[in-house]
Amino acid sequence: MARQLPLAELVKAVQSDTQLQEQIKKDPVATLQTLANLPPFQVPDTWIYRIVVISLGVGMLAAVIGVLILSGHGKTAPDGVIAIGSAAVGALAGLLAPSPVQR
Repeated sequence: MARQLPLAELVKAVQSDTQLQEQIKKDPVATLQTLANLPPFQVPDTWIYRIVVISLGVGMLAAVIGVLILSGHGKTAPDGVIAIGSAAVGALAGLLAPSPVQR
């Protein structure tokens, strides 16, 4: 399903792009149909994104394994380790959750 360009984004695009203004003047119906049928937005597959996701995953796993090892030896885990693990889980959820689609 193709995403549609919201009206506010269309206004900004037309205000800032003189070439788009000329296209709308020449053939408004075809130009607006083209803008309405943009391909769906996808997260770019960049190395930095992979590195961040892998780093957060490793940090989360290290915190969980550390807590399990410490509790296996009868010791309590420091609050900092639990906080780091929780922050990594939250960051991963924020990065991997799909973004809401504007209507």
